[in-house]
Amino acid sequence: MSQQGNSYYVDIVMCIDGTGSMLPFIDMVKSKALSFYSIFEEELTLASKSVAGTRVKIVVFGDYESDAEPMRESPFFVLPDQNEEFSAYVNGITTSGGGDLPENGYEAIATALKSDWTMEGSKQRHIILVFSDAAALPLGARAGCAGYPTDIPTSMPELSAWWEGTDQSFVSTYNPKYGRLIAFVPADESWSHLGSWNRVMTVNKIGGDCNEADMNEICKTIVSSFKSSREQ
Repeated sequence: MSQQGNSYYVDIVMCIDGTGSMLPFIDMVKSKALSFYSIFEEELTLASKSVAGTRVKIVVFGDYESDAEPMRESPFFVLPDQNEEFSAYVNGITTSGGGDLPENGYEAIATALKSDWTMEGSKQRHIILVFSDAAALPLGARAGCAGYPTDIPTSMPELSAWWEGTDQSFVSTYNPKYGRLIAFVPADESWSHLGSWNRVMTVNKIGGDCNEADMNEICKTIVSSFKSSREQ
């Protein structure tokens, strides 16, 4: 069903800190990941809106210096059709490793931006959610470690250019005018870079300690952005 002639397709990439320090929070984060779609659908119904398609992907991140699998990506799951597969993947997430507290959170965002984002419909939403209890390592701090990706930005200005769409060399189906980023992260200086980006909501709660009201507000914010025929 479309709104005023527009067909909306929504992709959501959830970046989840999977290190040992997240053990007290991981069940909550998994619960929020699994409930996001139903809350999103409720907010759409309340606003008398709908989307033509929704997909969700998971990126589990850690520390390239100390973790055997510092970055794990799922495929996109089409919801609700693949809800069983999506639930199985989320429920299979466990915490381990991490070493020192700062983690490769910005690398996770870069990985998310490289996703195969939907281009279906007349309008899309490309949404990234970040859940972490830790400070973020400076981008590139683990560049000398085995397995560190060579196809991501090497500095925060470069990553910002990916997000804002000003880096013409970044070839991706990600469209910055459709991008939204919501970060559940601690109030740490390392995450302050997100404050200079457009279309970002930072919720300073340790470990993704978000409640139902937080998720409702986020979904409501996303849904309300559908109301205008002009993209901001």
